[in-house]
Amino acid sequence: QVQLVESGGGLVQAGDSLRLSCTVSGRPFSYYAMGWFRQAPGKEREFVAAIGYVDGRTSYADSVKGRFFIYRDNARYSLSLQMNTLKPEDTAVYYCAATKSEEFESGRAIEYDTWGQGTQVTVSS
Repeated sequence: QVQLVESGGGLVQAGDSLRLSCTVSGRPFSYYAMGWFRQAPGKEREFVAAIGYVDGRTSYADSVKGRFFIYRDNARYSLSLQMNTLKPEDTAVYYCAATKSEEFESGRAIEYDTWGQGTQVTVSS
């Protein structure tokens, strides 16, 4: 298995940008598809973005499409989420997750079996 540690969260204003990072250790990173999820208070965890392990194809939730971008660097064992034009509704704890499932683009959290501890993102209006 891999171990995941997120960083880069913080308090920003609406319209600002923020870049989250996920440091990966353990098994070869290239074996895993990766995803970002988020959970706001009182809400269920929701899919944000995913990136494949073979061709690097990406998938995004409609709510972030065109504003958020997911990247991976297999050589550096790192995953990033560039978040632009942030909105107050983007406020949540953001989690990176890893999976070997071919259903990684489904958006279902159950497809992912390894999770980081999360990093808080707060967007003020």
